[in-house]
Amino acid sequence: MSAQDYNFDTCPDRTGYGSLKWDKYKGRDILPLWVADMDFTTAPEIIAALQQRLDHGIYGYTIPYEAPIQAVLDYLNRQHGYSAKAHWLNFLPGLVPAINLCCHAYVAADESVMTATPVYPPFLGAPDYANRELIKTPLCLDVDDQWTLDFEAMEAAVQPNTKLFILCSPHNPVGHVYTKEELTRLGDFCEKHDLILISDEIHCDLVFDANAEHIVTAKLSESLAARTITLMAPSKTYNLPGLACAFSIIENSKLRLQFQKTIRGIITEVNCFGYAGCEAAYNLGEPWRQALLSYLRDNYELTTKFIQTQIPGITFRPMESTYLAWFDVTRLELEKPVTFFEDNGVGLSDGTPFDGIQHVRLNFGCPRSRLLEGLEKMATALNNR
Repeated sequence: MSAQDYNFDTCPDRTGYGSLKWDKYKGRDILPLWVADMDFTTAPEIIAALQQRLDHGIYGYTIPYEAPIQAVLDYLNRQHGYSAKAHWLNFLPGLVPAINLCCHAYVAADESVMTATPVYPPFLGAPDYANRELIKTPLCLDVDDQWTLDFEAMEAAVQPNTKLFILCSPHNPVGHVYTKEELTRLGDFCEKHDLILISDEIHCDLVFDANAEHIVTAKLSESLAARTITLMAPSKTYNLPGLACAFSIIENSKLRLQFQKTIRGIITEVNCFGYAGCEAAYNLGEPWRQALLSYLRDNYELTTKFIQTQIPGITFRPMESTYLAWFDVTRLELEKPVTFFEDNGVGLSDGTPFDGIQHVRLNFGCPRSRLLEGLEKMATALNNR
């Protein structure tokens, strides 16, 4: 199937299906552009594979089996040049529980966890749920006004009892793709302070900037790989979060055993459709992914130009990946930005849970007409206040 055969301009009505994204505003005239859930029908190749699995007629308990395991290994090697081994993998029903359980597996009650903010809220909630101390260090802007890790702040904040650093790569919500130099420096930091690195790379296949390249953190060196837990899933890229299939990659046998012991009896098996979707995504989904990236790139450019020309009071810094635009709305002087935009028909993510006060996040993973409608509603609301 050629790229032009994929349709991103229309999507089915999602109401009445228990959609988290759409049912949040059930009964209200609000366009949802918030949670990281695209409004695109997934690749037809994946739908066909799921239909084939459905036709089998038996949906029993399912353990990791050869086809999806090999699909993941082939994908890692082909797409990221990462030669992983089957026994390094743990299939999981999601990455959020994995992050939470890592805080239990690798951090004692009197030890601490570090991450860089703003960041995906479960990174901030996981240490608290485990009753572990959280150390937050803010991202900073470099000389080119690009987001990056603030290593000086990290050195000042790290404690002797810090055991874990949680990285979001590419970074949600700022959309930055970390360079080899940045990741190498982070690796040096983790080795210097003997930190285990949790590298959440769920957005790694959504890099739309031709000048940026995702690097699997564990590839950088054997020593860094020995302290890294890599987390991935096809869910964000192929719009499959409802299938609940993710995986960890842990090269270090001691860390892998600790993780496996911690999740035992808590993490459930991945369902049979999750495996089928994962296998199809990685084996057959590349043409659709390339078409998606082209569409997202155009949506990003539309968003950038619209903000610059129609809502210059919003600061929108360049991004290289994801479909999640991070808006600094400080200059708009809105007391409650999310409430203001909801009252004017647009549902955005509140930046506060990300540790980004006076920020909002907009999901442009939707048909272009829907994105433009949302942006125009935002502009009209601000012009009329």
